[in-house]
Amino acid sequence: MPLMTVAYAFCLVISGILFIYLAHKSYNNIDAHFWTIVILIPIIVLGYCLKTTVTEVESVAYLFCFIYLDSTFLIVLVLFSMLQNLGIKVRGWMKVIAYGLSSVHIAILAICTHNDLYYKTITIEKTSIGNATKMESGPLKIYHYIFLVVLFIWLVIMLIAGIRKSKTYSRKVLNIYGSVGLVCMLTHLVEGIVSANFTILPFIYVIGEIILVCGYDYLHAHDVACVVVERNSSSDSRGYVTIGRNNEFLGCNDRAFDFLPFLKYQIKDAVIENDDDDELKNTINTLIDSYEMTGKKSVRFMVNDMTCVCEIMPFSNRTGGKNIGYMLDLRDATEEQKNLDIIKSYNERLNEEVIEKTNNIKDIQRKVVLGMANMIENRDNNTGGHVKRTSDIIHIIVDEIKRQGRINITDEYARDIVRAAPTHDLGKVSIDSNILNKPARLTDDEFKIMKTHSTKSGEMVLILLDGVEEKRFVDIAFNVARFHHERWDGRGYPEGLVGSMIPLEARIMAVADVYDALVSKRCYKEPMSFEQAAKIMRESMGTQFDPNMASVFEGCREQLEQYYKNT
Repeated sequence: MPLMTVAYAFCLVISGILFIYLAHKSYNNIDAHFWTIVILIPIIVLGYCLKTTVTEVESVAYLFCFIYLDSTFLIVLVLFSMLQNLGIKVRGWMKVIAYGLSSVHIAILAICTHNDLYYKTITIEKTSIGNATKMESGPLKIYHYIFLVVLFIWLVIMLIAGIRKSKTYSRKVLNIYGSVGLVCMLTHLVEGIVSANFTILPFIYVIGEIILVCGYDYLHAHDVACVVVERNSSSDSRGYVTIGRNNEFLGCNDRAFDFLPFLKYQIKDAVIENDDDDELKNTINTLIDSYEMTGKKSVRFMVNDMTCVCEIMPFSNRTGGKNIGYMLDLRDATEEQKNLDIIKSYNERLNEEVIEKTNNIKDIQRKVVLGMANMIENRDNNTGGHVKRTSDIIHIIVDEIKRQGRINITDEYARDIVRAAPTHDLGKVSIDSNILNKPARLTDDEFKIMKTHSTKSGEMVLILLDGVEEKRFVDIAFNVARFHHERWDGRGYPEGLVGSMIPLEARIMAVADVYDALVSKRCYKEPMSFEQAAKIMRESMGTQFDPNMASVFEGCREQLEQYYKNT
């Protein structure tokens, strides 16, 4: 057997062994460009090997259709692999142009096997080391050289772009592909110029293939998607299930049976039907329906004592392809759930303690407020029991407001007004005892001083309650304390507010405060009869009091009178 035939056959055997070796590595994710290169090289080497043995010109012409796969598709694939390594996405139009021109090249060669357009003449020369082929180029041969020059320019541009690009690509990978591509194209050009009897390209291809195959694990490590797929497929901690768009079962790994036992008996390509006796089937179908309708992506469920988490995501068989179904990613979340339960339990206990401590602080604060209010009453001989009575009758009034429903207040708001009532006269602590306990009518100057108690009351509310109570309650207590002496007609104090400018809680407090003053005994007067007090209250509606309070007062008048009779 001729020497070159043996040499090329040896290259073919090596190339085939490399392909089989790589196939048995069982990679789960395939680099299409790389694998196409590995498949093409044995075909190309086979063409070169057969060319050294054939004796008919027509056979040689047909073999060129296989051999020329190297200077067309093979070089294009190397270029695309380089682009991928550089992080440059290979667009669809780029593939159409490159593969289209390569296909045109091979098609021209195949069509011209019976004419002299590509090769004018093909001569077979028998030598001691094998049959050599001499060709005289035809007019269409120029297409081959133009194609190689364009690819060479493109390769140089890619190398320059690679050098100037950011540091997010592998220099080693770029050097491997770049070197193989450059050597192959330069060899083509040189051998074409010198008209060599035999080519060294099969040896270059096999050497390049050895480098690529032996370094594929290294190349593989640069593709994050490949690493993730390899890691997940070999993991025994997660279950994976694929389900079609119509809920048909496509497949799963062994670990999935631990999470979804019904899959052991599920027929592939059969629809997963809801089953009253198998809650897990219903859970999976519900998750798929929820994902399609609302985008919900995960669900938790129990299998015996194991807490499981199932996450759903659409999948396709290729990048950017149409979704053909759903991938279920199942994992054991038992320990995670235990930790969450511990944290939840701790938070609940912590919240209970916070609530308890807060209530204790509020209770202390209320006692301080009531203590100060009672202390002020002990100083004021005119208002004995006033704090307790106004708190009680405020309760009666707000109950009547809620019953009538003409003024919209919430239960929480009503409770806050009742709680705030004892704060309305805290500012009297700053009033001189001679003025506070004067048994006669106050002078104008004394009354001016007395009127400051409402402003002082508001200030004391902020001092005692701000930062301790909720802001909502602090605001209500402040309004009750500061504005309960304002009048509907604007002749009140301290700011002379008019009508609805006066906060509602202050308008309600004004009714309770004045009514208690009228029907209670003071050191400077006897208690007024209920009839007289009611007459004054009615006449003051729309001047001193909010006119909307008229119906409220009449509605609870009997209850107020009964309260004072029993006090």
